[in-house]
Amino acid sequence: MATWAIGDVQGCYDELRGLLDRIGFDPAGDRLWFAGDLVNRGPKSLEVLRFVRDIGAVTVLGNHDLHLLASACRPQHRKRKDTLDQVLAAPDADELLDWLHRRPLLHHDPDSGYTLIHAGLPPQWDLDKARACAREVEAVLRGPDYSRFFDDMYGDDPVQWSEDLDGNARLRYIVNCFTRLRYCDAQGRLALQEKGPPGSQPPGFRPWFAWPQRRSRDMNILFGHWSTLGRYDGDGVHALDTGCLWGGRLTAFRVDATPRRVELDCPGARKPGSHDNRSRP
Repeated sequence: MATWAIGDVQGCYDELRGLLDRIGFDPAGDRLWFAGDLVNRGPKSLEVLRFVRDIGAVTVLGNHDLHLLASACRPQHRKRKDTLDQVLAAPDADELLDWLHRRPLLHHDPDSGYTLIHAGLPPQWDLDKARACAREVEAVLRGPDYSRFFDDMYGDDPVQWSEDLDGNARLRYIVNCFTRLRYCDAQGRLALQEKGPPGSQPPGFRPWFAWPQRRSRDMNILFGHWSTLGRYDGDGVHALDTGCLWGGRLTAFRVDATPRRVELDCPGARKPGSHDNRSRP
């Protein structure tokens, strides 16, 4: 039995099946983890959702997954470049969305020691704090008034963590870390508009995982979201988004044995180099 973590699929179902063939995936015994962003911008989000749900895979929520949930109950959030209509019009849309609502923001596997998230953690959070913060948002998403949260989910503020944050500001900060974070400064202020590779960010900011004082340095973290970062293994993290949607590769990373990567070249559902809309829900 093997366990594989897979980077951002974003509706690229054919590429996903090609990668699973390459790793010799056996649904009778192997397990799959997905680093979020199952849907949007690619052509077959509906097929990806159905497949991941039906095989019982672990998946954490990414920004595009949350955007799908928001779009379903707040149509004003829909965007011209979205490719979500097939999901929203599907006869099993309610069942798929209910399933997606119940996915976590963080998955920690004590047996392997790996923690799976979509984007990043601020320097102030260790594993216990990250799990507690994830549970706060998950409780809202699984509660009866989740649609109200989507009215306030979008936005960059607040940019810095404080235990005094409360209400929707606190929830928005937590969501932005788990689903949008790439860069922060030494005090943990988020630079959410910075989307390029390391070296393109303003002075004073580093990749979230590159600060030596971060409290999650003892963790082994798998994450996606950052296609311009590409393949990266170091600082206790493994980056899984290698840009399948943009003509790069789709990555599987084995976590239950000696770690190794398997990648599939992808033709790209979107024009390579068009990075302007990747990070926002």
